[in-house]
Amino acid sequence: MFKGKTILIGITGAIAAYKICELIRLFKKNNANVKVVVTPNALEFVTKTTLETLSQNSVDTEMFNIKEYKPEHIALVNEADIFLIAPISANTIAKTALGICDNLLTATFCAFKKQIIIAPCMNTNMWENPAVQNNLNTLKTRGVKIIEPETGFLACGTEGKGRLADINIIFKKVKECLIPEQILKGKKIVITAGGTKEDIDAVRYIGNYSSGKMGIALADNAYSMGAEVVLISTVEAKKQYKVINVKTADEMYEAVKQEFCSADSLIMAAAVSDYKVKNKSEQKIKKDGNPLKIELIENPDILKEMCKIKKDNQIVAGFCAESENIVENAKIKITKKGCDYICANDISKKDIGFESNYNELYIIDKEHNIMHLEKTDKYTLAEEILGKIYGKSK
Repeated sequence: MFKGKTILIGITGAIAAYKICELIRLFKKNNANVKVVVTPNALEFVTKTTLETLSQNSVDTEMFNIKEYKPEHIALVNEADIFLIAPISANTIAKTALGICDNLLTATFCAFKKQIIIAPCMNTNMWENPAVQNNLNTLKTRGVKIIEPETGFLACGTEGKGRLADINIIFKKVKECLIPEQILKGKKIVITAGGTKEDIDAVRYIGNYSSGKMGIALADNAYSMGAEVVLISTVEAKKQYKVINVKTADEMYEAVKQEFCSADSLIMAAAVSDYKVKNKSEQKIKKDGNPLKIELIENPDILKEMCKIKKDNQIVAGFCAESENIVENAKIKITKKGCDYICANDISKKDIGFESNYNELYIIDKEHNIMHLEKTDKYTLAEEILGKIYGKSK
């Protein structure tokens, strides 16, 4: 299963460290090359000899390996395909969130640019501490995947949330990240992201608060699922897939029209301005003491226009931002636009949506079936949206 893959496992000073021995056996049984890095306190719970015997590799504890003349954290980063830290303590969570690199494990974390997964383990009161939760949210917004602890009997003699997640759950999560299901292989997906800008004059524009995070998260997930992705975005993004940068609604319309003709699906996650200035000024408009009157005209409705030309085998999904009667307004919009799915956001909630790393939405199909997706980070939400559209929802 994992042949040719190197899994780097980090172990910190938590009582559940001994459980990772079985996890290493699972990975080795499935042909993974396993490297282990530990904090000094981790060796209070599990021995270096045990870890080296099970992984069949040396276990790294020091920042510099003088014999090989190389910084060990960089060597580990270059070798590994994924970094799993299990168990991770509240102390190490805080250090990684703040970018503190005072040991080999935290330095490796800071230098690691591929997928990182953490599985916390601690006392219930520590888990519920606002500082710990804030640190976890910080890591989550940076793309770190978190396997939450389970509720049960803890080593401290109490019951509550904080026990390390089941080893099989951790194994499955690593598998999903390292070998994602290629449900979109062979499909071309066009995704829009960001808010369009309509010039008023040489220095001013009409715009909105869209950050492009949702669209980019959808594009990243679709690419990891095997799709040929074209991201049409008002936000700069350096990706392994094709990115077309645009500014205005007209530019986005032309780019979408050109790419959609050969695509299997289109997901319009961008916040496209409804209006543009009829006669924009090429020069900066000066104040003269009088009210400034700007005449606006409608922009093309990209979603509606693409639904007019879509073929039977093409899928079109749109997004809508609503402040009231979310589901009812979304049902009206999907009928009016003619798309297959619409994702409705509640912009009245300040902790989700525009500029936030989190979102909560309703997916409605053309038969008006409704699926509610609870608040979570946009990357996880993007995975759920794609799963729903392509019939692989969990």
